[in-house]
Amino acid sequence: MSFQGVRLRYFAMVIAVIAIVGGVYLTFFQSRGFLKTTAEIISVEELPKAFEDDDAQYDVTVRYEVDGKTYTEKLDFYSPSFEAGKTVDISYDPSNPSVIHGGGGFGIYVLVAGIVILAVVIISIIRGRQSLKKIKETEAVGKEAVYPPSDPGEERELYFLTDLGTAKYGHHLEDAERRVLYEAKMTKYTLTAPFGFDFIDHVNQRTTAHLVGHEEASEWDTLLFDNHYTFKFDGEDIWKHLKRNGIRVDSKLGGGSGKLVGVNHVIYRNDEELARVESTGKYVHEEDAQEHGKLGNAVPVKGFYRVWTREQNLELLFVTLLAFARTEASADNGGNYKTLLNTLKG
Repeated sequence: MSFQGVRLRYFAMVIAVIAIVGGVYLTFFQSRGFLKTTAEIISVEELPKAFEDDDAQYDVTVRYEVDGKTYTEKLDFYSPSFEAGKTVDISYDPSNPSVIHGGGGFGIYVLVAGIVILAVVIISIIRGRQSLKKIKETEAVGKEAVYPPSDPGEERELYFLTDLGTAKYGHHLEDAERRVLYEAKMTKYTLTAPFGFDFIDHVNQRTTAHLVGHEEASEWDTLLFDNHYTFKFDGEDIWKHLKRNGIRVDSKLGGGSGKLVGVNHVIYRNDEELARVESTGKYVHEEDAQEHGKLGNAVPVKGFYRVWTREQNLELLFVTLLAFARTEASADNGGNYKTLLNTLKG
């Protein structure tokens, strides 16, 4: 599973609820009926690690006095500020003073942390919905999207590239002269809400705002069930969005242009061929691939494609390529088995 976007929100909400419940218990119930006193820290010992990369764990031993009797016990929590000779507030069971707990401060910290996490998640959900509402009010997006009709011309070879190495990565489609024809620039990066993007049509001098969600991955790792990869595009599942706009993609595994193994796509719009696409290495231009050696383009990299198309209106083609570039899917249903079956049939 992919812990980002929607799933990260769910995961964070679960953690927040656990922290709130735990904080309430530690603060108000764990030490009910206990009495408070001050203990002296005798020692702070680091425990042996089972594995080298494990987090350090510590035993904290404290000494305290109840009714004239001295007790030496291990504390049930640790703080980096602890060191021998310092004092710490504890609570003890008056019926059995050897049973102790840390002061209520730790429970308060857990409770506050849970409330903060929950507040951040709720705010991100509200802001995400507000952003989507605002975009839908100003742009024809999501289910209201209207793409220009197909406008075929002379076939040309284009190149789809993905920006790598940065958190705010985008995508662009360029021609053989490296002129950027269409691109998506990230305007807002977030861990829990959809990314904000500006889609820029440089040919028609038009910019449209879109919300692109985090990838959602359901990985079964079994022969019976296909993995599924998707993301929300303006609040709608990207594969449903494409199908609703007449997109169908026939995909097959294959070579071509010096590749070892890659995926070839034929993209149709309303059963009319829109483009032929070949996955490539990150050096999509042949001269760049040659400059970086035979292996420069031999192994395909997600998000880099060579495209042959007669289509002049590039918006819907770009969104289709974006769907494959931002997921692990090779087929237009968000999985991979369909591509394998098409390959075997071929």
